[in-house]
Amino acid sequence: MTLRTLAPVLLLLGLAAPAAAQTAVKLEGTCEKLVIAGQDLSDSCKGVLTNTVARNLTSFDFAAEDGQTLSFGGSGAQQERTEETDPLQPISRVVPGKGGAAQGPVLAVGACRFSTPEPGKTAITCEATAPGQNATYAGTFVTQARTTAAAPEGSAASGAAK
Repeated sequence: MTLRTLAPVLLLLGLAAPAAAQTAVKLEGTCEKLVIAGQDLSDSCKGVLTNTVARNLTSFDFAAEDGQTLSFGGSGAQQERTEETDPLQPISRVVPGKGGAAQGPVLAVGACRFSTPEPGKTAITCEATAPGQNATYAGTFVTQARTTAAAPEGSAASGAAK
């Protein structure tokens, strides 16, 4: 799969266009995995993922039914995009939360990948480790992606998620 065919999905995720202002996109689908500081909350993970882009920062926000949240964040400028591999967003911090209150950012090392495991679906897989805390964080979300006809080169592509 080439970057050109992924462009509508990446635009949807807020990654294909420069981020001058804050943009938030809610994606609906299936949360297949959620691990917060080693605690597996996959069975209670909600079917909504929020992707936020503010200036040069990108985050992917997962939530559990009990009010726990996990945000994976990193610099959008460091995102790796090639035609040979799935896009990769380096992660430099995670922000666990509970009941709508963030517990403070935790320095972490990891990445989020975006792939297309089958036609019409997009998978977002994030993994990170907090050095010194020996804590692991992970999230996998699969969304149905519906895209319209490809936009001409140089213009904004349009897409929608369900």
